[in-house]
Amino acid sequence: MKITSRGRVLSGIALIGTSALLLAGCAAAPEEEPESPSSSAGAEEPAASDFLPCMVSDMGGFDDKSFNQLGYEGLVEAASALGVEPNAVESKDETAYAPNIDSLVAAGCDLIVTVGFALSEATVTAALANPDINFAIIDDAADNDFDGKVDAPNIKPILFDTSQAAFLAGYASASYTKTGTIGTFGGIGYPTVTIFMDGFTQGALYYNEQKDAKVKVLGWDPKDPEKGGTFTGDFVANEDAKTVAANLIDAGADVILPVGGPIFQSAGAAIEDSKKDVALLGADADVYDTFPTYDSLYFTSVLKGIHEAVNDVVTTAGNGEFDTTPYIGTLENKGVGIAPFHDFESKVNPDLQGELDEITAGIISGDITVTSYLAG
Repeated sequence: MKITSRGRVLSGIALIGTSALLLAGCAAAPEEEPESPSSSAGAEEPAASDFLPCMVSDMGGFDDKSFNQLGYEGLVEAASALGVEPNAVESKDETAYAPNIDSLVAAGCDLIVTVGFALSEATVTAALANPDINFAIIDDAADNDFDGKVDAPNIKPILFDTSQAAFLAGYASASYTKTGTIGTFGGIGYPTVTIFMDGFTQGALYYNEQKDAKVKVLGWDPKDPEKGGTFTGDFVANEDAKTVAANLIDAGADVILPVGGPIFQSAGAAIEDSKKDVALLGADADVYDTFPTYDSLYFTSVLKGIHEAVNDVVTTAGNGEFDTTPYIGTLENKGVGIAPFHDFESKVNPDLQGELDEITAGIISGDITVTSYLAG
């Protein structure tokens, strides 16, 4: 299935300061309402022992071996250190977002973390209606009126400029390809998906420029985003995702970056069925560790510091120091990066890591420009 809508672009996000943070999680639906009152963004915070941190996943689910799962693990780790029990609710589809948030409000949560761009409207609505509860949202600026400001005073946006890390992955993929063709596809054309595709393509084009090469990138063109890209239409590992990956393989791509929770699993199945020498990249998590089923296929992964970010935000809030300053994860603050090459270590050009280190330094210094909806 192919969708040609890029999704709305968030405005004003470049005004947000740089640093790193956050994502979302899983578990059973709320049960009992705690005796202690909820926290206030402007009032005295609860003691850690009375603190109730909560999460709502997106429709990718908490066992996606990626985005949601990392967030949940960060929530659990922080809650354990604080000596409290977290509460998290999984969203089966987009109709569940608002009801799930409302259920956590009713449960007396002090901090509600929502996972992803798709939950933005429901999060802002709930935050405005409940000013005494703190909210955080992953991969969204909570700026639905596009005025460059967060829409509610009690929401903390957590953002990652993954285009920088994907640039490295795109360069490495262009260095590795034997067919001269690499590809990428996404779940839905949200900016938080296409930011990977932007960086990946820019990195490959930079390789072409530096090496006088002609590597082609299928599935996305950052110079003409209005024409859209290749998307499956959801964040589910299914036949649609497998078909999209198979089409890229048939078109000659021997390195593929799927972006959208568990859809990389379908790409792995498509590669195995093809019987061709095709390398697979992960997004958000190091899928070599989180989903080893296709470990021999994994070239690298484009990483977000989601686990660490969630842990930090929850811990800070639990200690009564929550603030709504937005964060952006970058290469400089180690909020984004790429995973090791694992089983491909002996297969890549021996000079590649040195080149990637130089590119990383260039991106951090500003000598190499990587554009995205976060960086401009």
